[in-house]
Amino acid sequence: MEKYDVAVIGSGPGGYVAAIRCAQLGMKTALIEKYDTLGGTCLNVGCIPSKTLLDSSEHFHNAAHSFADHGIEINTPKVNLPQMMKRKAQVVEQTCAGIDFLMKKNKIDVLKGWGSFVDATHIKVSKDDGEVQIEAAKTIIATGSKPTTLPFIKIDKERVITSTEALSLKEVPKRMVVIGGGVIGLELGSVYGRLGTEVTVVEYSDSLISSMDKSLGKEMRKVLKKDLNFNIKLNCGVTAVERKGDEVHVKAKNKKGEEEVFTADYCLLAVGRSAYTDKLGLDNVGVKVDERGRVDVNENLQTSVPNIYAIGDVVRGMMLAHKAEEEGVFAAEHMAGEKPHINHNLIPGVVYTWPEVAAVGKTEEQLKADGVKYKAGAFPFKASGRARASNDTDGFVKVLADANTDEILGVHMIGPRAADLIAEAVVAMEYRASAEDIARICHAHPTFTEAMKEAALDATDKRALHI
Repeated sequence: MEKYDVAVIGSGPGGYVAAIRCAQLGMKTALIEKYDTLGGTCLNVGCIPSKTLLDSSEHFHNAAHSFADHGIEINTPKVNLPQMMKRKAQVVEQTCAGIDFLMKKNKIDVLKGWGSFVDATHIKVSKDDGEVQIEAAKTIIATGSKPTTLPFIKIDKERVITSTEALSLKEVPKRMVVIGGGVIGLELGSVYGRLGTEVTVVEYSDSLISSMDKSLGKEMRKVLKKDLNFNIKLNCGVTAVERKGDEVHVKAKNKKGEEEVFTADYCLLAVGRSAYTDKLGLDNVGVKVDERGRVDVNENLQTSVPNIYAIGDVVRGMMLAHKAEEEGVFAAEHMAGEKPHINHNLIPGVVYTWPEVAAVGKTEEQLKADGVKYKAGAFPFKASGRARASNDTDGFVKVLADANTDEILGVHMIGPRAADLIAEAVVAMEYRASAEDIARICHAHPTFTEAMKEAALDATDKRALHI
């Protein structure tokens, strides 16, 4: 029986990064993956393919709607969906191959099969042609998540689909109902909305992207209706989904209790994701899970069995690839006796629509609920020279700072390249910068980042220069 210092179950961003860091720290490492390719949900049916399709569909939308404004005249563009999907598959293949290379480079043993605990130090890896057993002094559970379903909805993977099927459709839907106005629903809805699909979003809460600052959801709703003609139904709870031939009928009740029926040729269920621990054998070792099925961990990411750690989507917190990566590094370094750092409050969240949405820290709603006195500053992109030059003037940057100390408590933005701009806010907040600090830093002109400086100026005595 092969012996390892550490075994990592799951090869998504959290798992493979944890394995690399363990190997860097001198541990003999095994990475266990049930699928044929490495990379988990993110690389295979999540982050990478969705962003590839978002990029391709944005190019098409710009060609169809924006080129003329820039003085570029072309024939009416057509969607070649097979080519778009082929390119997506190539990007996924190249990215997954990169993980294979990294495993070989770091001398990590990759074991293909279903990993499950026999006991606290022995793991069975089951395959179609048999099974092997390994011994591992320590283990990291990185099994990720799966799409959440609603008990009264039958997913047939043909017309009633999840995000996985939405990434590989054979046609551009004429009409699509998206159940859920969160990150996944808006991103995939945007892909097909740009390609010409009539998209209806049915959201139970009173806001899109409801876990983020309310102002972001409000602006996103306005932009999606204006640019992509989305039909957005808030405060609307789905009661039934029925397929009739090639049509899907979605029944829902609004906040007045009135029933509405939405008809489409596809229905995308995007109501979130749930921790994935199927057939992991947690009962065999006494690893505890919480009421939502997530693995319980302490501040060091150790489970109720100290030599077994858990990271990423399978534990509490936001389900984000970069959160999983940070936790993977943290777990590896803690195993090695180091004292790693991770601040879960400063993990940025991003929505890759266009305009992009990004945020870090506390929302205004959270600060109000906690009774924290704060001041807010904002700057609209329509006042940005760089945004006007690129014709990307929707959105704003908002900075929230402590009313007494001026320390930045939260930054929320919707606009061009917000996914990249948010990094400045994360760095500033890691070093506990004040709004005044950002306001005093020279930002290159003309750039989108100037909006961050101007919002900080606005938060400090309303000193913004360009509004």
